[in-house]
Amino acid sequence: MHTQDEQYDVIVLGTGLTECILSGLLSVEGKKVLHMDKNDYYGGASASLNLTQLYRKFRAGMDAPAMLGRDRDYNVDLIPKFAMASGEFTNILYHTDVTRYLEFRQVAGSYVFRDGKIAKVPASTAEALSSSLLGWFEKGRAKSFLEFIQNYDFNNPATQQGLDLNNVPMSAVYKKFGLEAGTQDFVGHALALHLDDSYINQPAKDTYERICLYMNSMARYGKSPYIYPMYGLGELPQSFARLSAIYGGTYMLEKKVEEIVYDEAGKFVGVKSDGEVAKGKLVIADPSYFPEKVKKVGQVVRVICFLNHPIPNTGDADSVQIVIPQNQVKRQHDIYVAAVSNAHSVCAQGFYVAIVATIAETSTPEKECDAGIALLGQVIEKFVSVEDLYEPVANGVSDQVFISKSYDATSHFETVCQDVKDIYKRVTGNELKLEGKVQRLEGEQ
Repeated sequence: MHTQDEQYDVIVLGTGLTECILSGLLSVEGKKVLHMDKNDYYGGASASLNLTQLYRKFRAGMDAPAMLGRDRDYNVDLIPKFAMASGEFTNILYHTDVTRYLEFRQVAGSYVFRDGKIAKVPASTAEALSSSLLGWFEKGRAKSFLEFIQNYDFNNPATQQGLDLNNVPMSAVYKKFGLEAGTQDFVGHALALHLDDSYINQPAKDTYERICLYMNSMARYGKSPYIYPMYGLGELPQSFARLSAIYGGTYMLEKKVEEIVYDEAGKFVGVKSDGEVAKGKLVIADPSYFPEKVKKVGQVVRVICFLNHPIPNTGDADSVQIVIPQNQVKRQHDIYVAAVSNAHSVCAQGFYVAIVATIAETSTPEKECDAGIALLGQVIEKFVSVEDLYEPVANGVSDQVFISKSYDATSHFETVCQDVKDIYKRVTGNELKLEGKVQRLEGEQ
């Protein structure tokens, strides 16, 4: 490994999205980073697989059917995530200039499930008035609500209609506009992207900001607020690895961690691999490297479905997100559907990949995805994964071991970004500031 005499500012274990983003951010800031992965591929739990890899993982000993086309046409995400066009993740991509390695394409539609059918998420007053989700009177109420959000100014009481969003709960805002429970479902879960209904009793400012983010992201491209990288999410870890390398970071794949080395006080000092110890001031890692320092907080079930047609009732869209709010299917967690196609170079021509995901609530997790799978039409192949969700027991400050959370069921990046910002603050002591684009190094123009 030839690293025994080297002292790194940061050692990163695992090349999942969270780890790679942090590695890139810290490298750009001038930190000396060593990044290792026990696997022989980038991405960890958030890798993208070709057909051979997918069948090896889910159908050991079986070859992919010839009808699915060429192996190299497939880049199937194990964990699908769409980026909000004006969101934190897009800001990180711009700030680090990692966009030079990536090509993004818009996701064609954003849908929500209500009363047994799906329809486009109405994100403007015009869409509210034309939405099939809303009855005649509810259209007017939703229009008034969205106008209120668009015009609200924290410094101008005349725009506030007696509601101080810093203090009043979201329930008071819903009550003011008389929104039905089903409308509250799509506002809270498909527009504001809340994970549960606890937000209803909390100050409305957070929900207001989330809705504004959705609206601003919609305004950027028009069809939906989401973008997604060509060739799948597996491109992201590799791109952040290239970025880190430019700034002096060292990457090593297929490096088994033999031992985590601590000093007498129990503080991290290095990682032993191939009989050598790489020394570092701190370590950032995914949960698989520190099973003794994490706790299981649940399970996520994902069903990867191959289709040979677009999802019905989406206007033949080549890509969509569908949110099924928990209350609509009498659950405690939403169900998410993320669908992409050959338009994003993730599967062969004429095929679509739809991934249905939710947090498991029963002993039969696959059945919990049925409401999402039922929206897809005929499914020609499906692969089911049930993964444990972990989060760190401690914040890492005392032992300098900073562990990321497992990836949840959401089909967007907002929760990943929250974890990145949280770890960044614990590691550096500072809030993550994304002001402008970093300057490229000499000769990198």
